[in-house]
Amino acid sequence: MIFTETRLAGAFTIDVEPIEDERGFFARVWDGEELAAHGLDARVSQSSIAYNHHAGTLRGLHFQLPPHAETKLVRCARGAIWDVIVDLRAGSPTYLEWVAVELTEKNRRTLYVPEEFAHGYQTLADASEVWYQMSAPYAPEAARGLRWDDPLLAIDWPPVERRVISERDLAWPSCRDHRGVRRG
Repeated sequence: MIFTETRLAGAFTIDVEPIEDERGFFARVWDGEELAAHGLDARVSQSSIAYNHHAGTLRGLHFQLPPHAETKLVRCARGAIWDVIVDLRAGSPTYLEWVAVELTEKNRRTLYVPEEFAHGYQTLADASEVWYQMSAPYAPEAARGLRWDDPLLAIDWPPVERRVISERDLAWPSCRDHRGVRRG
């Protein structure tokens, strides 16, 4: 596994190192000892998938408040997504900054999302399936989100003909209106 830290400290992309032969290849996509050796949270409490019918589907930006904050490993098993994380760590030099990573079935890349980061993605292909591992169970009372199009974040989402967004995600507050999330 190849770990590359993003410009947001603590957030990594993880690439596979395939071992190939005439059958195809084999590669690790999760290794608790290797995650821990890089100082990353290796706990896994639950694993989920999200299937998305259409390109342009946008999910997020989601996070859970402490004490239910979670790390996530996110991988696109089918199709392609534009995966975005936002640093919500108070006092961080990159507070409210974002990074986007393209995750596809072809690049097999995983994104490690630390606690206190918002996460969301937009599908780039029809029939995209996203796989998650989370360090903490889902806690509905701690679930929060930020608007995907918040001008304070100014996320550069890929243009699409039609965006599909849930009513819940459309209703998230802006950073200015969200308790505990403020620009320096």
